[in-house]
Amino acid sequence: MRKHSLQTGSCRSCLLLGLILILSLTSPKTVTASSQLERYEYHQIVMGVPFVLTLYAETEAVANKTQTSVYKRLRELNLVFSDYDPDSELSVLCKNARPHQEIPISDELTTIFDISLKLSRESSGAFDITVGPYVKMWRRAKRKKMMPTAKMLNAARQKVGYQFIKLNKKEKTVQLNRERMQIDLGGIAKGYACDEALKICRQNKVSSALINAGGDIVAGDAPPGTEGWRIGIASLAKPDENPTEFLILKNCAVATSGDAYQFVEFNGKRYSHIVNPQTGIGLTRRLSVTVIAPNGTEADSLASAVSVLGPTKGIDLINTKKDFEALVAELLNNEIKIHYSSNFHCFTEKSKSSK
Repeated sequence: MRKHSLQTGSCRSCLLLGLILILSLTSPKTVTASSQLERYEYHQIVMGVPFVLTLYAETEAVANKTQTSVYKRLRELNLVFSDYDPDSELSVLCKNARPHQEIPISDELTTIFDISLKLSRESSGAFDITVGPYVKMWRRAKRKKMMPTAKMLNAARQKVGYQFIKLNKKEKTVQLNRERMQIDLGGIAKGYACDEALKICRQNKVSSALINAGGDIVAGDAPPGTEGWRIGIASLAKPDENPTEFLILKNCAVATSGDAYQFVEFNGKRYSHIVNPQTGIGLTRRLSVTVIAPNGTEADSLASAVSVLGPTKGIDLINTKKDFEALVAELLNNEIKIHYSSNFHCFTEKSKSSK
């Protein structure tokens, strides 16, 4: 296997690829007698996280051409979705929007807004891309080590509510019908970016590929000679330890959401970086959510929604959807309780090996 490190910054660890999900690099290097494929791996920091591209190609030239196109596309998407870059399309939209003013938006933003609003309705607001004011409030609280006040929460609440977004898909325009709304795509953009990356791979005739963006994973065809990509589910209580349960996946996506590393504590109480859109408070329930879906966009956003809904309502939502599965691990009184959707076990390594 050839590894190519392309990032300008340093990854926290190339072994830990995400909050809960760990990619197991155990599949073979070659394939059928008719052709020989070699495994290539590339790393680059985009959207603030390491995007790891693993692919099988006949030549290094094909692999390098593919990765160049993939990371070019990812940087393009960052210029659309980023809420850190003041010149991104999203930042400019939020800065210039006024209630009941129609603003033209790109195809990418139109798609993201459409999928987000549908999930907001399905989840009764558990997923809401208008949480930007809450998210920025908690970022500030973490920096200053001060719990947000009731006054701050109330001020932020006046700018939040997916119901105040009016999207015109046909005309590709949007209205943000509250003053100073701030859109945060942190719960969906990485999944969408992974989908776009796999699309680029396929356009380059590379069908066996996997993209991992810090726990958002999109898989193409299985590695040569295998049933699928082997992906470990790490422990909620001890996420740095080697996983004991594995998924075998191909041509689908998996995303995980949890607070193993991103949280803040005030007065002995732990608050997740995941904010409940209805209260503005970071989640205090210790959960790790893993969602399997047909694509990364929906896996990413549903993992966020299920985290807010909790195990019972979250699994109920997943069970209403065809080709979607979920696992929710809950830490209660130092004991872990696992909740599964109806057919999650069909994707586990144990299930595959027993057939």
